[in-house]
Amino acid sequence: MSNSGSTFLGILAGGAIGVTLGLLFAPDKGVKTRQKVIDEALSAKQKLSDTANDLKDKIESEAVHKKESLEDQLDAIMANASYKADDLIVGLEKKLALLKERNKMFQEETIKSKSNNKAPLS
Repeated sequence: MSNSGSTFLGILAGGAIGVTLGLLFAPDKGVKTRQKVIDEALSAKQKLSDTANDLKDKIESEAVHKKESLEDQLDAIMANASYKADDLIVGLEKKLALLKERNKMFQEETIKSKSNNKAPLS
C-alpha cells in the first residue's frame, strides 16, 4: 500500500508541476492556455480517479484474501482442538474405568473384611 500511496502523490505532484510549467512557458493566447490547463486538469483528474480505483480494488482483493486465510486458519485450529478434545475424552474414560475397577475391588475387600470381623464369639 505504501507503493500505491507514493504513486498517488507522484501523480498529484507531477500534475501540479506540469500545469505550472505550462502556464509559465505557454506561447499561446490566454484562451488556448486556459483550455490546455482545463485539459491537463481533466487528464490529471482521470489519472487520479484511475489510481484511486486501482488502489480500492487492491485493498478489497487483499481484504478478501486475508479473510479467507483467517477463516482457513480458524478451521484448522478448530479441527485440531476437536481432535485434542477427543483424545482427552478417551484418556478420561480410561481413567474412569480404572477408578471404577479399583472402587469395585475396594468395596469387595471392605465387605470381606466386615464378614471376617463378624466371626461368632465362642
